[in-house]
Amino acid sequence: MNEGAPQASHRDDLVPLEEEIPVIQRLQAGDRTAFATLYGWYGDKIYRQAILPRLPNRELAEDCLKDTFRTALEKIHTFQLANRSIFFWLRRIAINKAIDVHRRQRRDLQLQESVKVEPESLTQAPPRPDRGLEVQDTARMVRASLDQMNPRYAEALRIRLLEDHSREQCAELMGVTLGNFDVILHRAAKAFRKVYPP
Repeated sequence: MNEGAPQASHRDDLVPLEEEIPVIQRLQAGDRTAFATLYGWYGDKIYRQAILPRLPNRELAEDCLKDTFRTALEKIHTFQLANRSIFFWLRRIAINKAIDVHRRQRRDLQLQESVKVEPESLTQAPPRPDRGLEVQDTARMVRASLDQMNPRYAEALRIRLLEDHSREQCAELMGVTLGNFDVILHRAAKAFRKVYPP
């Protein structure tokens, strides 16, 4: 008996189809004001049920929610009206986005680990004379790239990768929580890839 109760409340907090359908039709016809209605109905529910359990970092989760609804707006013309709430379509988009963000974060952590090797080599004497100029050029390009970046992102990369502080030390140095530092570092790695010469 108790097991059935949550399912009933889950259905109860979905908007009735007869209310949903006209809003979706307006949205598919290009009425952007209908999008605010859709977001008001399901934004918080998608955030709490689909995204936050997969991305417990709130800042990343909020970005994922924005991205979910941006994609939904771009693809609303592909949504087919049926005897089923649009919530389930939105939830599938959100889950896919959250999984993508999680994978990107994992790849960025791997990138950070591999990048750590290169900056360390910049402080050591090159093993061969013909490597000296190459190492100096790399160091110069790294510094120039950091100078082009948001100072906060550049600081995160410097203290984590060049100065080799632990994540906890970096968070303390920047005056943020460990979770927030991870987000900053994730964004900094993405920003660095855009400015560093190929």
